Amino acid sequence: MVMRRKSVQYGDLDLDRIIRTLTQVKPWQKSLDISESDIRMVCVLARQIFLHQPMLLELEPPLKIAGDIHGQFSDLLRLFNLSGFPPESNYLFLGDYVDRGPKSIETILLLLCYKIKYPNNFFLLRGNHEVANLNRIYGFYDECKRRYSVKLWKTFQDVFNCMPVAALIDNKIFCCHGGLSPNLRSLDQLKRVARPCDIQETGLLCDILWSDPDNSVVGWAPNERGVSYVFGADVLTQFLQKMDLDIVVRGHQVVEDGYEFFGRRGLVTIFSAPNYCGEFDNAGAVMNVDENLLCSFQILKPMEHPLQKTTAIGGLVNLVNIKLASENGTKTPKRYRRGML
Repeated sequence: MVMRRKSVQYGDLDLDRIIRTLTQVKPWQKSLDISESDIRMVCVLARQIFLHQPMLLELEPPLKIAGDIHGQFSDLLRLFNLSGFPPESNYLFLGDYVDRGPKSIETILLLLCYKIKYPNNFFLLRGNHEVANLNRIYGFYDECKRRYSVKLWKTFQDVFNCMPVAALIDNKIFCCHGGLSPNLRSLDQLKRVARPCDIQETGLLCDILWSDPDNSVVGWAPNERGVSYVFGADVLTQFLQKMDLDIVVRGHQVVEDGYEFFGRRGLVTIFSAPNYCGEFDNAGAVMNVDENLLCSFQILKPMEHPLQKTTAIGGLVNLVNIKLASENGTKTPKRYRRGML
């Protein structure tokens, strides 16, 4: 439940100094004036909070939903400039904080600090890159080793293994990183998952973090990523009806406009890393959910010169009433290749 109350106690750790240091980091800055011992303490405190909150978060609006960040720390700061720094706004992030981008440590560290400072207003789900066997390969391990130590990388894995994997907003909006699973028959299954936990190569948790919607599929089919499945609009419709839900909100895929609907607006993909990897001219997006579950989107456009000082560019667009919306007349943006893990 999103509510206001005092944050947890964090002893001698100067959390406000760490947050202040991080929010003043420049795009070209390579060093970070935060000790490894302080980062470890942040990890310990965040892990405790994750374990005290459920695997399936039950949240109340209003809040903002953000998708993949992937170490694009400058864009994360732009996102907060656009949508409000905590505690001005309540947030739910859908996972994939690390790998690929240049500042994964800054990204995950700031998010964990906000989780500690505002535990009941700031929420982080686990993505498929918050798994050791993936972030060992795609950049986070090398960044931790180069800038701090392998031991710190292992400490972050202890945090990732305790993160929740899904959220339910007002019993109507189901949020996760990837998508649905043929093994998901009841949301209570997620509540019963014990933590800390690794993500196996198959099964319920793997699918929640890895699966994708696909317009060309009826039912379930193997995923071109080589992990999990893709599912058709028919699977989505059955899931929404069975669970009495309005919409599924997920990340995991680059989409041109930062958000993209699927299955007659029964699902929306949110991606919050503009100009992903410097290869895609995509926008980023944040989804706003108000008290009446009316949903709208704020757009974060790519920076023309990422290494120069810039201000956030974006605006409120495409106000959508999820319960009443019709897909007639809406465009279908192109989707980028699925092969990006």
